[in-house]
Amino acid sequence: MHPIDRLRAEVAAHESNAWATELGWEPLVVASPEARVLIISQAPGRLAQESGIPWNDPSGVLLRSWMGVTPEEFYDPANIAIVPMDFYFPGKGVSGDLPPRRDFAPRWHPRVLEQLTEVRLTILIGAYAQRAYLGPRAGRTLTENVRAAEAHLPLFPIVHPSPLARGWRSKNPWFQEETVPLLAAQVRSALTT
Repeated sequence: MHPIDRLRAEVAAHESNAWATELGWEPLVVASPEARVLIISQAPGRLAQESGIPWNDPSGVLLRSWMGVTPEEFYDPANIAIVPMDFYFPGKGVSGDLPPRRDFAPRWHPRVLEQLTEVRLTILIGAYAQRAYLGPRAGRTLTENVRAAEAHLPLFPIVHPSPLARGWRSKNPWFQEETVPLLAAQVRSALTT
């Protein structure tokens, strides 16, 4: 059994995830030691969790367009690893999905990330991933982090591609004009060099 599969089974069997296992949900983490790009995001959405395919929703379509990759490239674990802050859909909140559980990433991420030895670019999607991985380099806001994306390389903070972030994107046209082309170029470079 591949180490990632062993870890996925351990996550599913852990008592803190019994509720998800009872629902028939698998932990949504995709990783391979060959992956060149790592995506760290909030948590799977409902559609992704139900289908068992990460980013299997309109947000995923937009993310792939920002990255400049085809679905085949995106879903090839030798290209892209997908390691959310929580491997399970956390449920619906008042304005969007609930946040990932605070203790999840500290418990499981180190064991996944130690196997990803070929990663050249890490995309940090949303405030939870950015707070966890930018540490003291993080700005006061998500906007500050995303605006300074190039300064954080090989970490690349971006806004979540959710429809709920449309307002943010319309207020920050520089993201589509400047950051998205830079992201696509960084992804292509990481996948081909």
